Amino acid sequence: MKKSKKLIYYTCVFFSGLINSLLGTGGGILLITILAKLGIEPKKAHATSICIILPICIFSACIYMHKQCVCIADASEYIVGGILGAIIGSFVLSKINPKILKKFFGFFIILAAIQLIVK
Repeated sequence: MKKSKKLIYYTCVFFSGLINSLLGTGGGILLITILAKLGIEPKKAHATSICIILPICIFSACIYMHKQCVCIADASEYIVGGILGAIIGSFVLSKINPKILKKFFGFFIILAAIQLIVK
């Protein structure tokens, strides 16, 4: 890959971390798009995005806890449900047709955008 192209992708990954930390979401969506542009198949792009976002989320959460912006007790009641959803989602990802995944992903992005605009 050319240096200029790598620089663009590294810049996008930087903004992915920034967006994810500021908004609590969205960085993974940007990463999936970047990985798709790199030619990575959709399922692998989704899984790779999660692997990239995980340390970003952990690091951001630690900073927010250190600054006392959040208390782990406030989040703890939701963690188990989130983990169960992640387990089921990772299982479904391996079984779902890439075309359906792409349509679901697009629908989800549009739905999230509408919700953000309306509220």
